Amino acid sequence: MRASRFIAAMLSKNPVLVLLLSMIFLSAIADPVTKLEGPKIVSALEASYGKRAAKRGTAWLNLMQANTRLSENDNLEKVNQFFNTFHFIDDIKLWGVNNYWATPVEFIGVNGGDCEDYSIAKYFTLLELGVADEKMRITMVKAVNLDQYHMVLAYYATPASIPLILDNIDGVIKPANTRNDLIPIYSFNGSQLWLNKDRGRSVASGDSSRLKRWRDLRQRINTARLKQPKLKLEF
Repeated sequence: MRASRFIAAMLSKNPVLVLLLSMIFLSAIADPVTKLEGPKIVSALEASYGKRAAKRGTAWLNLMQANTRLSENDNLEKVNQFFNTFHFIDDIKLWGVNNYWATPVEFIGVNGGDCEDYSIAKYFTLLELGVADEKMRITMVKAVNLDQYHMVLAYYATPASIPLILDNIDGVIKPANTRNDLIPIYSFNGSQLWLNKDRGRSVASGDSSRLKRWRDLRQRINTARLKQPKLKLEF
């Protein structure tokens, strides 16, 4: 795709762009009053990606405005629907590497990404909307019908609940026990890693920082925090 090659070239010529956008994003989610950082996010998106990206950023900020009339399930639905409108693009075409985990701002800026980017964006957005970290797990699965690895976001209403699956392949949120096309492999959130020994049974397996790409993403976040000492983002 020409647009993807253009984006990759632009990013390679401007190595601080990713860090800048990550810093702005983290400033926003670290501050409960997201609208205070909203203009910075929109301005950065427009400067880096154009007016359409700025509009997507504005829509995202509006999405993250808490509405006490909405239930947690309502928030799951609106976040899932919002990000599932984005384009699926392989990392190698978009970023020039085989497996890059983008921040939500990067995902919004380029209007696309792969399954990891959908799941990460949904996870961080739901955190901003007040969904507890312990209720969510970013989950690597085997997509049986596609015969390939895939990533989704799982939501647990209670620790013993069958999780609901937020997926970019099947846009309808469904209980995990109805998704026979997905075989869970491992899952993680801000602090914990789980390994799936067999279908339906997961075993805690230490800190999620054991995952290199998650650790790399957090390292980029920590670098942003060093540049912005007032940030108080916690995983």
